[in-house]
Amino acid sequence: MFEPVGTSKNALMIQIWTALITILILKYLKFRSRFAWSLSSIVAMLRYNLFTYRELRKWINKPFEVPAIVLQGEQPALEFK
Repeated sequence: MFEPVGTSKNALMIQIWTALITILILKYLKFRSRFAWSLSSIVAMLRYNLFTYRELRKWINKPFEVPAIVLQGEQPALEFK
């Protein structure tokens, strides 16, 4: 399940503080949301959407809304000589 990255006292303290800060942020997101989230579903959905760009405040309230596709411009072609 969880394997510590380091075993020194300092490494363990860093891991504990990181976990506490993460839980605090997740609880805050749950508090601010108008959607009925459970803590485990927030974690699962964040993990699922980790590499997608969405505005967090909009996503946390409407997680199943499909974002509009924003076309960037044409990608420049590479010229090899």
